[in-house]
Amino acid sequence: MNSATISQHALKIVLIHPQIPPNTGQIARLCVSAGAQLHLVRPLGFVLSDRQLKRAAMDYWQRLNLTVHNDLASFMKTIDPAHLWLFSTTGQRSFWDAEFSNSDYLIFGNENQGLPDSLLTQNPSRVLRIPQVPDERCLNLSSAVALGLFEALRQLENRK
Repeated sequence: MNSATISQHALKIVLIHPQIPPNTGQIARLCVSAGAQLHLVRPLGFVLSDRQLKRAAMDYWQRLNLTVHNDLASFMKTIDPAHLWLFSTTGQRSFWDAEFSNSDYLIFGNENQGLPDSLLTQNPSRVLRIPQVPDERCLNLSSAVALGLFEALRQLENRK
């Protein structure tokens, strides 16, 4: 495989209660370009026909492998907790120290509140933080998703 292309994989991006349509649209475009599935967990801060969402996703939206879940509880019933990684600014473990696998779910909270505390406390060993300089709050959601996804892809490629 050419090192400038991405091999087939089964990584999934999960957005819990996303609020800002352009962020989700950009993440949708990223998922298509990187070959990842996108899971959205309701409630959403917008409708899926939102003009800003579609504008940010451009013509990628039609090719998106999308699953929408009615709520967090129903989503959590569908996955193996050993394959989830929770990205949070409260995490103490760097995402560089995680060992990602091909079937992992990379889970991100919404732009206003991050991930629910209950999810973080139930899975403390699966909480990751993207390193940044001290005293800064956080990255934009779409930037954080891109970093997390491409770190996981880098690891998968290096193991081949």
